[in-house]
Amino acid sequence: MDKQREGRAVVLGGSMAGLFSARVLSEVFAEVTIVDRDELTGPNEARRGLPQRNHLHGLLARGQQIVEEYFPGITEEMRAGGAHIGDVADDVRWIINGKRLAKVRSGLMALTSSRPFLERYVRDRVVAIPEVTIAQNADILRLATTEDQRRVTGVVVRRNGAEETIEADLVVDATGRGSRTPVWVQGLGYGPVPEEKHKIGLGYTTRYYRVPDEAFEGNISINTVASAGVPRGAICQKVDGGRAIVTAYGILGDHPPTDPEGFLDFLKTLAAPDIHEVLQVSEPLDEPAGYKFPANLRRNYHRMTDFPAGLLVAGDAVCSFNPSYAQGMTVAALGSLVLRRHVTASRTPDPLAYFGDLATDAVDGCWSMAIGADLSFPEVEGERTEAVLQGHALIARVQEAATRDTSVARAYMRVIGLVDPPSALSSPEITAALAGAETDR
Repeated sequence: MDKQREGRAVVLGGSMAGLFSARVLSEVFAEVTIVDRDELTGPNEARRGLPQRNHLHGLLARGQQIVEEYFPGITEEMRAGGAHIGDVADDVRWIINGKRLAKVRSGLMALTSSRPFLERYVRDRVVAIPEVTIAQNADILRLATTEDQRRVTGVVVRRNGAEETIEADLVVDATGRGSRTPVWVQGLGYGPVPEEKHKIGLGYTTRYYRVPDEAFEGNISINTVASAGVPRGAICQKVDGGRAIVTAYGILGDHPPTDPEGFLDFLKTLAAPDIHEVLQVSEPLDEPAGYKFPANLRRNYHRMTDFPAGLLVAGDAVCSFNPSYAQGMTVAALGSLVLRRHVTASRTPDPLAYFGDLATDAVDGCWSMAIGADLSFPEVEGERTEAVLQGHALIARVQEAATRDTSVARAYMRVIGLVDPPSALSSPEITAALAGAETDR
């Protein structure tokens, strides 16, 4: 028999991480309240609280699987509403080191849409859950705690000019990179939250276009990936509204210009001409817009020795990755599975046990992949251990072999889609395929 729902959980932030959190909390709590400072908006608009809202976002394959599990049928709903779906290795043109990866049916789905479109469909499903409500236009001021500050009992917000306390048995902070939990818990006497930062100095510029369908040559996305030889990349992708989004990026201050001519000139310097050629027959729909991402940031809550009960943290509020790898929303989805497991066992989980599992099951592998990939660019500062260098050598072999061997291309897509761990690229089958591909060169 299912456990009876009891109590109230409060989720801080209507982000994707917040929506995933609310979805799993609704399985065990009688009330789930999402608190957000914005007025949550429609499918073609975006929350003010998401500064990079108009730039390209994507769910990796594992994230798409989790979303469909949480909300059965949502993928088809989004396709009917204007999103595009296809096979991640067969319907996406991957260009790495200037070469196209081999086309192969991977069995993994790619779904392409704008971020506001995706978020609205997920939010509509979440708010349709009877246990879930949204307190919007609410400024989050501080946590409410017991007198001894050992337990969080809710959150104090300001709405319509008045302060109010929303009581809760559990508070989940999903407010993103700007989370104030580190300040709050230190103020409660729990010491500083250990942090790691890795400077990447990423900058990206986005513009929307009307692209003739034939220009995509049957693909739903063209991904020209930055590499050590040419540390500039771009993605041209079909999205909702009959539009295409083009996001170009560069590292360490080598950022795409935000004037139309400079933007096109930047795209012309990529390792392959594909995207630039597509735009020669396309109609721009807006002006280029830029955004900067200074550094990967990880808050190591799992390294703390004490933490107030009744408070957990999720999504970018824990770890914020180089966005060119598109890991953020999928890691948030993976983290929600950890949250689900812990609140199912206890409505007020041990926070340190939760943070430990979150690190192991959702963050560690993706953090290592992101930092390792960043360190493949010689200009990026950081320690290149023997393990990192060996990883670079393996990925270089995999990427080269994936241009000719479909089994390698499929395995590589499963790893970067966070479906399989990086160790899958060292399996006997892939090792043999790599040797065979190198012999055939």
